[in-house]
Amino acid sequence: MATPPSASTPTRHHSPAVALKLFVPSLLGVLIFFVPLSLGGKTTIPLDHMVTGARSLLGEASGFYALALIVAGAIYPLWKGTWRRSATDLVFTVLKLAGIVTAVLALTGWGPAFLHTPDMLPFLFDKLVIPVGLIVPIGAIFLALLIGFGLLELIGVLVQPVMRPIWRTPGRSAIDAVASFVGSYSIGLLITNRVYRAGEYSAREAAIIATGFSTVSATFMIIVAKTLDLMNVWNAYFWLTLGITFLVTAITVRLPPLAGMDDTKSDPEPEAESGKRFATAWQTGLDVAAKAPSLPASVALNFREGLVMAISILPSIMSVGLAGLLLAKYTPVFEWLGWVFYPFVAVWGVQEAAELAQAAAAGLAEMFLPALLMGEADFVARFATGVVSVSAVLFFSASIPCILSTSIPLSVGRIVVVWFLRVALSLLLAVPTGYLVQGLGG
Repeated sequence: MATPPSASTPTRHHSPAVALKLFVPSLLGVLIFFVPLSLGGKTTIPLDHMVTGARSLLGEASGFYALALIVAGAIYPLWKGTWRRSATDLVFTVLKLAGIVTAVLALTGWGPAFLHTPDMLPFLFDKLVIPVGLIVPIGAIFLALLIGFGLLELIGVLVQPVMRPIWRTPGRSAIDAVASFVGSYSIGLLITNRVYRAGEYSAREAAIIATGFSTVSATFMIIVAKTLDLMNVWNAYFWLTLGITFLVTAITVRLPPLAGMDDTKSDPEPEAESGKRFATAWQTGLDVAAKAPSLPASVALNFREGLVMAISILPSIMSVGLAGLLLAKYTPVFEWLGWVFYPFVAVWGVQEAAELAQAAAAGLAEMFLPALLMGEADFVARFATGVVSVSAVLFFSASIPCILSTSIPLSVGRIVVVWFLRVALSLLLAVPTGYLVQGLGG
């Protein structure tokens, strides 16, 4: 990304062509990532339509495509030598190699029958691996339109007064949050990693965004709401979940381990002078657009980074995700872990407090597990489950491997601590909110 000016940089005059360079790609990017369109009876963002179309075109070959990415991802750390960097890298390299085995089992149907129940390998491979394997590279192509021509910097300056005091992140992080919520956490993380590597986010800011904003998409929330029979209160569920998710983030940024992370960066967002916020935002966007590389060069760079991220994520989803699902289904690990959250639920007098606490703990393995476990519960417990599934943000079947595949300096231990804080706070907020919705006619 081009370097934006500081607020003290003298105003430079740009030709109308530069303004077009700022607006045309940026508006096209906004259309692709944020504006829902109805096609074939399905209403979603154009990027999701493209992914659906690509999967339809590939047909049965989509599984072999995903397997090819998984094999490439498992070999990549061996080829680059990154497996030698730390014990964590070595462990995840082994897990990625194991991901090849689990992907082959998923694709061929070989292996024990219990691995092929709908909530095991078929779920991981068909519902997570193939969609993520398509959306990250395809999304990366169009990401150049959204973040490469000045829109990120222009919006960033405008929303500084909101983002910095509440979430302690630059204004440009608002784009990450929206991209995650209307598109995919993997796209949000792709943006975050790209901006962090450019020196425009500090380690702390990148970690806050990755663990606090990169939640599941709004489209996936519909699946959760349907599973928990919450569609009759969809609007309340959607907006209250959004509010709780970002309120929990505002709290966790002020607590360890996020609060103590390094906050230095090489290319900070420009500060707007008093009374000149819009002028500073406009000038910053134009300056970035003027220095931006050509569209083909920007697309090529983003596609390469998206492909590397995709191959880094997919093997881990298969191996780590399967391990988490097996632990949740066949061991009492998450039942034991659930007792840690019991006080945060029991304080509200919920009848199914133990079940809700244990279901929330199971979300560490896969965010959809709590919804599967609590589908027959009372309304308040179902509502709280739906909220926590989204507001927890972090889970081992997908989002945690995504984060670990980036350059953001977050260890597994730090991520689990943030997850615990998010779940505890989410339960404290979601249960009384569920009572409120029920009292208002839910």
